[in-house]
Amino acid sequence: MSAKPVIAVVGLSNRPDRPSYDVTAYMQREGYRIVAVNPMYAGQQILGEHCYASLTEAAQALAGQVTISIVDCFRKSADIPPVVDEAIAIGAACVWMQQGIVNDAAAAKAKAAGLTVIMDRCIKIDHAMGISHGVL
Repeated sequence: MSAKPVIAVVGLSNRPDRPSYDVTAYMQREGYRIVAVNPMYAGQQILGEHCYASLTEAAQALAGQVTISIVDCFRKSADIPPVVDEAIAIGAACVWMQQGIVNDAAAAKAKAAGLTVIMDRCIKIDHAMGISHGVL
């Protein structure tokens, strides 16, 4: 069986009442390696993970240790284009925009660069659905 992909969570909050915290804690409990990205909390710990200011900083710091596969976005739709640019630059395989987040232009750019794009979907719900149907 292959190793689970590493998930960078862009916009991860340190507040347990925030969706980004809840979703990330779930994915972590399911065995996924999480990379926290939020410039407001850079240098701090969230869910036991060092938080980085950017995807680029995280990828450089973790080079040779882990490769970020999925960039899970908890940012406003208008804030997605620079996240996509970084995801492309670090060689991520997927950009996942959480529920309510849609940016067609950024999605097209990511797809043109060969990334899988998922928009307006919750990774926690989709993961749990896969488990309940026996496919994950």
